[in-house]
Amino acid sequence: VYYEGRLKQNNKLFDSAKAGKGFNFRLGNSEVIKGWDVGVSGMKIGGKRRITCPPSMAYGPKGAPPEIPPNSTLVFEVELRKVS
Repeated sequence: VYYEGRLKQNNKLFDSAKAGKGFNFRLGNSEVIKGWDVGVSGMKIGGKRRITCPPSMAYGPKGAPPEIPPNSTLVFEVELRKVS
């Protein structure tokens, strides 16, 4: 996938993969936050989707310092580039 991840509270970009091979993961294997396993499921190659992940489906009360504060809602713009 290609993606951008932003904090919902202030729209601050905290991570992205928009070129090259993008970001690879295995769906449903808990390799990514739960919001991604749920949100990417059902996408078709070339499809784009906005995935909003509440803290319970992201990093919860611990966050992912220093980029992601505790209890943050995350918004991802995702494009499915390839399935293998």
